[in-house]
Amino acid sequence: MATDVVVLRHGSAVEASSCKAGPGYASPREAMAGPKEALLYVTCLYTGTGRQKPDYLATVDVDPTSPTYSTVIHRLFMPYLGDELHHTGWNSCSSCHTDPSAQRRFLIVPGLVSGLIYVVDTKTDLKAPSLHKVVESEEIVQKTGLAFPHTSHCLASGEIMVSCLGDKNGNAKGNGFLLLDSEFNVKGRWEKEGHSPEFGYDFWYQPRHKTMISSSMGAPATFTKGFNLEDVSNGLYGRHLYVYNWPGGELKQTLDLGNTGIIPLEIRFLHDPSKDTGFVGAALTSNIVRFFKNPDDSWSHEVVISVKPLKVQNWIFPDMPGLINDLLISLDDRFLYFVNWLHGDVRQYNIEDPKNPKLTGQVWVGGQIQKGSPVLAEGEDGQTFQFDVPKIQGQKLRGGPHRMQMSLDGKRLYVTNSLLSSWDCQFYPEIMEKGSHMLQLDVDSENGGLAINPNFFVDFGAEPDGPSLAHEMRYPGGDCTSDIWV
Repeated sequence: MATDVVVLRHGSAVEASSCKAGPGYASPREAMAGPKEALLYVTCLYTGTGRQKPDYLATVDVDPTSPTYSTVIHRLFMPYLGDELHHTGWNSCSSCHTDPSAQRRFLIVPGLVSGLIYVVDTKTDLKAPSLHKVVESEEIVQKTGLAFPHTSHCLASGEIMVSCLGDKNGNAKGNGFLLLDSEFNVKGRWEKEGHSPEFGYDFWYQPRHKTMISSSMGAPATFTKGFNLEDVSNGLYGRHLYVYNWPGGELKQTLDLGNTGIIPLEIRFLHDPSKDTGFVGAALTSNIVRFFKNPDDSWSHEVVISVKPLKVQNWIFPDMPGLINDLLISLDDRFLYFVNWLHGDVRQYNIEDPKNPKLTGQVWVGGQIQKGSPVLAEGEDGQTFQFDVPKIQGQKLRGGPHRMQMSLDGKRLYVTNSLLSSWDCQFYPEIMEKGSHMLQLDVDSENGGLAINPNFFVDFGAEPDGPSLAHEMRYPGGDCTSDIWV
């Protein structure tokens, strides 16, 4: 079942410029001049921790002038257990800026494992959002065959598109792209019949180039059980990018990233909608891959950053990949940021020349090889070493950096450290017991550079219902990983 998407419904940008503006901003540069963030919505999990509590959406105060700065000020608990709340998105964003009737009001919150999609109202009370609607997993499966909802993006049509990673049994062959209408009713699949990717994960569309590109993790039945290296050699994880016609939904090209691009996860185009370049992080091989359009309108790719695996002692494998599993790009398209969840560092690269990124900032905020850990890295000279990870407000940093969110002006980078509950349990059992945390990094957005802000630390180990796992972050006013310009 396929449904066409209308990309623009209110005429050209020139015609719309004289009208009252819709949500978001007219351009990425205008967004950078937007108001400073005061709140962050954070998905928090009890799923997989052994605590029989529902997952929840936390509201975190990030206003340094507030008396409740750096604390959780509200918790919206979901009505069911076992959701594994994951990546969130908005019902409307800057793609709807020319539509004065649209509002960035509802946060779309998928339950990766439960298959439910929660619609959360943030307008009535920004600090205390409320549940507006539940899109039932049974209805999604019945009408589309899709399950395991992951990434959501708003469309200029007012619809919401959600990547789904498998069928109800966790088989990858059932994955594809769900469409919800503006009232959050199940509308159908976005891609044409027979044009589903082999594996699903993240996606980003660039309408001026009539293209959407999606990435590929693996079958939910595989990755929800934890990581097994044999699953990679057995072909149960992805290594491809899927290039679609936008908005038509036809699969035009499959880019095989080969052995340098195993498990490509977060995918981002440059924010400038005229650009035909983007990046994706390949987790297991720890490479940043640039993809770009050729003169004949086909697409190509190349590795532009490589994080070398470290030889280690006292770990489950003799070599440890960085495990890149999140990346984002500043709104001015000058800097790319990514995390190495296992090594424990956050990196900043200047990408003004996207073919030749330059490392401009790096901080260690956790990881397997921090001082005090039993795991030792081994240098080429045979000497062992560990990384110095500072305490924040007297707290030892647990786990490794995972999700990031950047301020609109590009000067503050927020970081949480839960990846997926089953993987957290396997690689960082300490955060299952003690909970995760949220940090803020100060960014030199002119010359490059990262530094930990010692005044900001949200300890999700101190939650009233017991330690929880913090994952995705969103601002009420939009951000650099949910807003797309058309």
